[in-house]
Amino acid sequence: MTKRLAFLGPAGTNTEQIAIVHDPDATLLPFPSVPAVAAAVDSGMADEGVVAIENSLEGSVTSNLDLLIHESNLFIRHELVLPIQHLLLSKPGTKSEEVRVVYSHPQALGQCRSYLAKCFPDAQLAASLSTSAAVEEMQSSDVPAAAIANQRSAELYGAHILARHVQDDPNNETRFVVLAREDHPPTGKDKTSICFNFEHDAAGILYSVMGAFAKRGINLTKIESRPTRESLGRYIFLVDLEGHREDPVLKEALDEVKAQVSLFKVFGSYPMHVSSAVSKS
Repeated sequence: MTKRLAFLGPAGTNTEQIAIVHDPDATLLPFPSVPAVAAAVDSGMADEGVVAIENSLEGSVTSNLDLLIHESNLFIRHELVLPIQHLLLSKPGTKSEEVRVVYSHPQALGQCRSYLAKCFPDAQLAASLSTSAAVEEMQSSDVPAAAIANQRSAELYGAHILARHVQDDPNNETRFVVLAREDHPPTGKDKTSICFNFEHDAAGILYSVMGAFAKRGINLTKIESRPTRESLGRYIFLVDLEGHREDPVLKEALDEVKAQVSLFKVFGSYPMHVSSAVSKS
């Protein structure tokens, strides 16, 4: 049976691009928001869903992390990395000096912040649900407008390319995760993502949790925090670790951590990304 793969649409987004890389034979299902993508997988409408989780320039996509923490019981089954090239698009005939508003997804606007401040200091920046939606909004705008999107969007929607490589740093990559109702079986080269918090604050409690991994030689590839949404100064810690949750040593460490914390959630174990699947050209 052909896999049904949900992604943030409409067609032409970077999420669609990496979804095609992930499974070229899948039936692609576009959805208007990331919560809708997760709901489609959770309900069985889709087998998997692709969502952005982290960018090398802007950091984590916090709304998507919060969805994993608070709103979804789905697992991470894969991780994927896509080199990002942003283009500045307009209607055919629109000149750059005429642009009064620039549309794009908030992450894309952030990744092009310096460029926009230098080249379009007087333009209004308008947030869109996706980079493809930004192109549609640009085309229906009553005032001269531009959109930040990719090459595929330009081709799909017949947009004119005003400029290429408008991101602030050429080393711009986005990490995506594939959500499913089960995570991935062990491969021998895996990563596990978890989150946890503490019922009460005290000196050394985070050190104690980190020690459960350090004394077993388990490498942490990422650690960050998000507000609990309960009170100011209270945080949930998110950690990526090398290894699979079924590996005996990592399982032992996770059991030790679970005994020390109030909230404990495993987002999943999945094959570790090694190299980009597509080029930057």
